[in-house]
Amino acid sequence: MKLSTRELATLAVFGALWGLVEISLGSVLKTLNIPMSGMVLSAIGLVIALTGRVFVPRRGSTLFIGVIAMLLKLFSLGGVILGPMVGIFTEALVAEIVLSLTGKPRRGSLALAGALGVAWVLVQPFITNPLLFGRTLFTVWLDLLDRGEQLLGLPPSSALWIILGFLLIYLAVGVAAGLLAWSIAHLLQKRLGHPDPSITHPKSQGEE
Repeated sequence: MKLSTRELATLAVFGALWGLVEISLGSVLKTLNIPMSGMVLSAIGLVIALTGRVFVPRRGSTLFIGVIAMLLKLFSLGGVILGPMVGIFTEALVAEIVLSLTGKPRRGSLALAGALGVAWVLVQPFITNPLLFGRTLFTVWLDLLDRGEQLLGLPPSSALWIILGFLLIYLAVGVAAGLLAWSIAHLLQKRLGHPDPSITHPKSQGEE
């Protein structure tokens, strides 16, 4: 992927925005112990990353934004940052895979990328907690059931409904993030003189 200086600068701006959100809002949400804070941060980050993908519709651009945000997360003060860094990277990677497979960014592809990217937040603890923090899968599973009881009002015995409930919530929030990214990109490009965000400069549509 060969990018122009302008495209690199654009991606750097969006990556920095995502990173700043993780550093600032992430710390606040963690301090206040807000439920589903990971979902909230993922949704906001993907809105930024997907908006950037519309401006630079190149394969790899979404992942590039995520890598910049991940590196900026290193500057967070206190707490464990390895988990969130892995989260940022994998969310960007999931979105990148979806957008690379679906071609030029469209409203539907951004919605799908947002949905799967945010839904990854549910899956990640089952991978990173055992590998990075030594927690067992059983402990992670019990944590999920406990959250379901607290947030959804469902007993641990209703494990299937807890999973479905969380999955629907995360997918819906992700779809909303993708659609919001499309709307923001459309508005910004309209103000810049490009009324249709799917219409980009010829130089940006193909690989050089």
